[in-house]
Amino acid sequence: MSEELESFLTMDDFDVEGKTVLFRADINSVVINGKVQMKERIEENAKTIRELSDKGAKVVILAHQGRAGGDDFLSLEQHAQLLRRFMELRYIGDIIGPAARAAIKNLDNGEVLLLDNVRMLAEETLDKTPEEHSKSIFVRRLAPLADIYINDAFSVAHRSHASVVGFPKVLDAGVGRLMERELRALERAVHRIERPCVYVLGGVKPEEVFDIMEHILERKKIDSILTTGVIGNIFLHAKGIIPMKVDKYLFESVNRARRILENEGDRIKYPEDVAIEVKGRREEISVEKVKPEQPIYDIGKKTSAKYSEIIRNARTVIMKGPSGLYEKEAFAEGTRDIFKAISNSDAFSLLGGGHTSAAISDVGMDKRKMANAHVSLAGGAFLRYLLGKRLPGIEVLKRR
Repeated sequence: MSEELESFLTMDDFDVEGKTVLFRADINSVVINGKVQMKERIEENAKTIRELSDKGAKVVILAHQGRAGGDDFLSLEQHAQLLRRFMELRYIGDIIGPAARAAIKNLDNGEVLLLDNVRMLAEETLDKTPEEHSKSIFVRRLAPLADIYINDAFSVAHRSHASVVGFPKVLDAGVGRLMERELRALERAVHRIERPCVYVLGGVKPEEVFDIMEHILERKKIDSILTTGVIGNIFLHAKGIIPMKVDKYLFESVNRARRILENEGDRIKYPEDVAIEVKGRREEISVEKVKPEQPIYDIGKKTSAKYSEIIRNARTVIMKGPSGLYEKEAFAEGTRDIFKAISNSDAFSLLGGGHTSAAISDVGMDKRKMANAHVSLAGGAFLRYLLGKRLPGIEVLKRR
């Protein structure tokens, strides 16, 4: 047991052969024109499921897709088809009814059963404590049919939902392999920091990023914050370097940037040059030459080189959000350069949130070659952990 996981039971602590394991997965995926897309979450969860199956467990998968009322709120029938690329499994369009319970009872060793979207149960998403959820019909119907509960869905660990926090109150419970990796990486990057520690913060959600900034600066375990994307633009505007249209959405972010610069200005790095679009092509200019309301789509080469040098000399790197409009090849350079610097650094790196994970493959990088990096598949849970907030789905799994 590693020191990072001493508070938890892992799959190595259980003899699962012949046991019925309720397995909370996160196979929630992008839906395009009604078709569920194959995503890394599905493949990574499949590895843990297959390990349990190979060890003779009777695996019952609990998972969700979308939110009630959304266009992506679907049954898990398509997910079953995608999972069958990695293993044999049965799918049943039921969760707690007679058909689902009978299917669970009839499982043989090594068999895998996927139940339907747990969010089709109204009580799944009710705002309740773990103790209250443990008394739900959902838990009372399925828990007696199981021996062990394993959660491999770190990305929903910030939600106090019945399938996340209810079952661990009444069953022996532990973390899956994907959850193990997430917890180890987060513990190392957030609580066992090696200096210099560098944060690379970009993306298009300034409120989240400023929450992170203020938290890490208060902890005083940060050496540099490299700003990119909208965040970098806000700091440039706060410094009076570039003009920017500031609406109600950005007004408070600009004020927060000014306060941070007043107190911690030497730790904040912002772009020296940026990329704009001229006649459909990328053009790089110094930040002083940006005109009012001129869209900025990426950081420039000088900024990439400066940031890359800081990253190469770091011992810990945390990245949230891409550096620009990486979806367009002409403006993917900054994001790609940052990823390359992380790949070439000896620092331990943690990457997550927003579109960061998707951006790695989209800009042509191979995650397997980022030897010292962990790429989180979580969004909200990743953010809350960085902010030092408790995650109910993690707390309930700790040894009692």
